[in-house]
Amino acid sequence: MVDPPYNARPPVNIRNFCIIAHIDHGKSTLADRFLERTGAIADRDMRAQVLDTMDLERERGITIKAQTARLNYRAEDGTEYQLNLIDTPGHVDFTYEVSRSLEACEGAILLVDASQGVEAQTLANSYLAVEAGLEIIPVVNKIDLPAADVERASAELASVLGGDPADVLAISAKTGAGVDELLKAIIERLPEPQGDPAAPLRALIFDSYYDSFRGVVSHLRVFDGRLGTGDGVTFMATGQKGTADEIGVLTPTATPQASLGPGEVGYLISGVKDLGLVRVGDTVTSTARPASDALAGYAEPKPMVYSGLFPTEGDDFERLRDALEKLSLNDASLVYEPESSGALGFGFRCGFLGLLHMDIIRERLEREYDLDLVATAPSVAYRANTTKGEVVEIHSPKDLPQANLASIEEPYVAAMIITPQEYVGTVMELAQGRRGEQVSLDYLSPERVELRYRLPLAEVVFDFFDQLKSRSRGYASLDYEPHGYRVSNLAKVDVLLNNVAVDAFSAIVHKDKASDYGRTMVKRLRELIPRQMFDVPIQAAIGSRVIARETVKARRKDVTAKCYGGDITRKRKLLERQKEGKRRMKMVGQVEVPPEAFISALRVDTR
Repeated sequence: MVDPPYNARPPVNIRNFCIIAHIDHGKSTLADRFLERTGAIADRDMRAQVLDTMDLERERGITIKAQTARLNYRAEDGTEYQLNLIDTPGHVDFTYEVSRSLEACEGAILLVDASQGVEAQTLANSYLAVEAGLEIIPVVNKIDLPAADVERASAELASVLGGDPADVLAISAKTGAGVDELLKAIIERLPEPQGDPAAPLRALIFDSYYDSFRGVVSHLRVFDGRLGTGDGVTFMATGQKGTADEIGVLTPTATPQASLGPGEVGYLISGVKDLGLVRVGDTVTSTARPASDALAGYAEPKPMVYSGLFPTEGDDFERLRDALEKLSLNDASLVYEPESSGALGFGFRCGFLGLLHMDIIRERLEREYDLDLVATAPSVAYRANTTKGEVVEIHSPKDLPQANLASIEEPYVAAMIITPQEYVGTVMELAQGRRGEQVSLDYLSPERVELRYRLPLAEVVFDFFDQLKSRSRGYASLDYEPHGYRVSNLAKVDVLLNNVAVDAFSAIVHKDKASDYGRTMVKRLRELIPRQMFDVPIQAAIGSRVIARETVKARRKDVTAKCYGGDITRKRKLLERQKEGKRRMKMVGQVEVPPEAFISALRVDTR
């Protein structure tokens, strides 16, 4: 079915908005109700989390990728409106997805759980929306819960936005209560998109993915001009030219259209097969009548955690390269470069926004591209200052220069923690135990406290969030952003097997915790490495100083079993010969480390 011509849809009847909130506050459920109330999806096709299309999203109950849908809404006066909805993730690792979605909208629904109130990501996302110049509709969700405190949540939300609690809408996305009033508020409160239909085409790509049959599929928002099927298009950042073979909208299924005009959100299939020629944040313009200036696009995301990904089968290296290339098109925050390891062979050093992001990427590679991978221990990006005045960025412990090293700097973050008042003490103890410096302590209400800390990123990315949830019984929330680098007392800990360093197990840690890390690794490896024909020493060392040691004892064959009686010297002679053989074997022998040992030893949750 082809859409009517563009002039039948004036921008005054279009609303572009996204749903932003802290994780698990009901964004995807509210999106389900919108789809249901506007008839975008048939009752027989309705299911929970309709817009969460990835298996991982449905299994984990979280949104990973921002998803779009066009909703056709008829107001009480009979006017037809086009609502372009973008459902966004809530986890701190996917803030970049949220920021991209905001650029394609004029308004945002800021959602808060009535039983939990304002959380860390609520504040972080509200700041993003304000900076993007969006009109915000504050909404309190889950009013059907027994523990719901609508008045308190409304007051907190109003204080964050500087508004009146009376303007805060109360809904239940689960039961549908208040959803109709929210749809009316979207029409009344949010501005219509601005754009000149007579100007040269300018459309912003805010997401894309690779289809093995049709090539690159780009999700875009048209700001100026008109995009029609069959038009010649140019991607301004790369200069790549193509043809709009198919354009359309997501309802939420892909529906072809004849054209897209100012303010509309849709998709473009241009026949481009080369993944490097289409970038998120690029501007699409008309080849026949190009625009002179590109749209602002997006700031490049800065990876915060690095880890090596290696195929367990060396022959899968090229498959891993192709998979990463396709996945990076869909996830612009993923960066990677080739890396080699003496223990693991050839792979890629990948940069991620956090540990959850790393876990999701690794699992997507294994599921969607049928790869079997080993991930090295995650590390943050350090800076090494040399005595020659050079500054070297370190993404992997093996890159740390051993000579002419003057100092090492580590990244810090500005962390915001919101917690009930009764858990303030235990949260402060946790933060200070991770070398945190307290900046402020403010009461949002008599029961809820906002703590701000400066923390080393390395102390945050591993298990800080889990510990925070554990110590606060799940009530505390966390958000953080980069806050520069500081010189720290750091050291590189090497793990040696049979006196040979294994680079996959090396780590840069604070010297106060180096001994603990070394003891943990050698104990774990002693249990994982199978016994050889000779004793295998496992050592953790800083430079030439050994800080921890364990030994995997050799298999022992009783060479004296056939000696019945006789002189004891005969037995000793056999034992000495065995001992000499083991010594020679140890000098030339290779310690075989099975892939399962790497996987188990490098598991993040056991650090």
